[in-house]
Amino acid sequence: MAKEIAGQIKLQIKGGAANPSPPVGPALGSKGINIMDFCKQFNARTQDKAGKVLPVVITYYTDKSFDFVVKTPPVAVQLLEAAKVKGGSAEPNRKKVASITWEQVQAIAADKMPDLNCFTLPSAMRMVAGTARSMGITVKGTFPENI
Repeated sequence: MAKEIAGQIKLQIKGGAANPSPPVGPALGSKGINIMDFCKQFNARTQDKAGKVLPVVITYYTDKSFDFVVKTPPVAVQLLEAAKVKGGSAEPNRKKVASITWEQVQAIAADKMPDLNCFTLPSAMRMVAGTARSMGITVKGTFPENI
């Protein structure tokens, strides 16, 4: 018989760096989830992605047990890494902070594809390019048609 789901918690935690301090501790403790057990499991599962911000969806059950799914890093974080800048533009329509190529956009879209709500790589690339535009990052060249 399946366990009864009590709810879900969505957090963004750096890979291999989960600890009981905020935001992890209060979010899990208020639901009655074993905080140290989650931290150990999360750190073991994400030690290869140390330092990267990773979204995690924690499903907790009525018997205080839990499961969690670690997703790929957010597109905005990957764009900042690709462009080698610290932050986006305060005025993205006027001030551009960096530029990237369509090959970099394609790599990010291919990596993020399981978490996006699209079916083809070109549509995922357009979503990533839109995020870049809203951050003040320009994409050089024309959209590749041979994908």
